[in-house]
This record gives sequence, C-alpha cells and structure tokens, in this order.
Amino acid sequence: MKFKMSQNSIFAVLLRSPWWMSAGVAVLLSAGGFAALPLEYAAMGVFAAVPFAVISIMAAYKQLRAPSGARVQAVTETVAAMSWADFSKTVEAGFRRDGCEVERLQAPGADFALSKDGHVAIVSAKRWKAARNGVEPLRELQAVREKRGAREAIYIALGDVSDNALQYAKAQGVSLMTAPELTKLLRDLKV
Repeated sequence: MKFKMSQNSIFAVLLRSPWWMSAGVAVLLSAGGFAALPLEYAAMGVFAAVPFAVISIMAAYKQLRAPSGARVQAVTETVAAMSWADFSKTVEAGFRRDGCEVERLQAPGADFALSKDGHVAIVSAKRWKAARNGVEPLRELQAVREKRGAREAIYIALGDVSDNALQYAKAQGVSLMTAPELTKLLRDLKV
C-alpha cells in the first residue's frame, strides 16, 4: 500500500509553504522544549522538532529546484509562439527525457498516451494556447482516459482555467499542467 499524505495535514501545508516556516517551527519547538520542560525532558522538544526540520529541508530542496518566475514567463512566451507541430514535438521530447514512452493519439480530447513503469497517462495538449479553458475539453480527456483504462489524465494549459473546470479536474483526478509545471517539463528549452 502506497502512503499518501492528506492535502490538509500540517506537513503537507508546510511542504507547500516557504521552507523557513518549517525551520521556524522546528526552532520554536526546540527552544520551547528547553524553556518550558525540566532539563531531563528538554530533549523531547528537540525530538519533536525533527519532523519539522526534515520538512524544512525537503521544502528548501523543492523550492531551490523550482523554475524562477522569469524562466516561467520566458518559456510561456516561447511556447505560446510555437505552432502545434513544434509544440507537440517539444512536449513529446520533454516526456521522453523524463523516461516516458510516448504514443501519439488521434482521438478527440487526447494527444498523447504516456507509459512509464506499467502506468499509462493520457495527455491533452492541443489547446495549450487557449486564453480560457472550460470543462468540455476536460470531459473529452476524461472520456478517453476511461476508454483506455489509463491511471492518469493530464491537461496542458497556459491560459486561465475556469472555476468549474478546476472543480471538475479535482473531482475526476485530472492533473492540470500549467506554466510552472510545463516549464519543469521543458527545462532544456532554449528561450
């Protein structure tokens, strides 16, 4: 059974927060342990701080590897200027670099099928330039996902995603690959 952390747990929230918040909690617990507990129990404050120190290190590592705002903007502008043929080749190369086998699909609502370690993901990328993305393309993607029995569905969008589409994606487990995630995928793109 694979462990999955709850999205609202304190550790999940701290992983999404700046690294220094977790470090601050760790320091407060350590200092509080020495200040509030008898000396023979003061080490308990330090032990209680260890998970927060680990989360701080994990968050710092994740945040250091994240692309800068300038890089996200540059990649967004570059891919927005591409034709479908160029964009699809670029995205396909990014998925291959990440170790996926890529199959091009000719289905409405889906453009690629990715396979990695026996798991299949369906990707919709053709509407990457749309200024506003609604529910309908996500429904088409979900239909292809169900038809092919894929584990995951990924929708690539540079523009805004409507609130209804966000709710639908969350309810159906469709991953949205927006500009920051696309920048990570296309990390070798020359801009």
